[in-house]
Amino acid sequence: MIRTRQLSKRYGPREVVCGIDLEIPAGQLVGLLGPNGAGKSTTIKMLTGMLAPSGGTAEVAGFDIGTQALEAKRVIGYVPESGAVFEALTANEYLRLVSALHGMSEAEAQPRIERFLAFFELSAAETGSKPLGSFSKGMRQKVVITAALLHNPKVVFLDEPLDGLDANTALQFKSLVQSLAREGKTIVYCSHILDVVERMCERVVIIHQGRILEDGSVPQILERTGMRSLEQAFNRLTSTQDQAQRAEDMARSMNS
Repeated sequence: MIRTRQLSKRYGPREVVCGIDLEIPAGQLVGLLGPNGAGKSTTIKMLTGMLAPSGGTAEVAGFDIGTQALEAKRVIGYVPESGAVFEALTANEYLRLVSALHGMSEAEAQPRIERFLAFFELSAAETGSKPLGSFSKGMRQKVVITAALLHNPKVVFLDEPLDGLDANTALQFKSLVQSLAREGKTIVYCSHILDVVERMCERVVIIHQGRILEDGSVPQILERTGMRSLEQAFNRLTSTQDQAQRAEDMARSMNS
């Protein structure tokens, strides 16, 4: 469902994604991890057609992102890290606009919009009259997630999707994501919350400095690194320093 061959992105002399080879089949929920600046978001933006690769190829649902970007975007759902919306529109107006861009009729789109808003416990008064600019961060995130899933995409990219969500909504959304994967959707879940990825994802890909360092199930990664948790394995693979010692040294320096 997702296939890359030597996918790379360069900004001037700096290569931020360095020849990534990756295959993700239909129905798999994959956690994409890496420290800040590792190339995660750049990779996702190339796979969604937002950025043109500097080299290599990428296919999503059988469509070449370089030559069939429009066809690929029709089957992709994307929750970006920024969560930006048209703040002057109401939630209903925004979601109707998104559905129209995906070629959905009003008769098809409106029941789906209503089901998602009910799922996220957003009232008709909130979604029908208030501009999105007046929404809280969590409420806007619910609308962004709805917009990404409204057209029933085959492939879903989630970049920090829990940002702003309260604990109950986050739990409900995680269950939804797992259910969508069981129904055959391919889901790439990008997050810094490692314990969530460890519990949810059947496969984890760790990127550092634009390259894949690890790719496998959590038990496989723990066995290969000799660590007891994904957090420990991640730290060992992506950092040359003992984070606990650094924190202790910092706390001591504050008192000096």
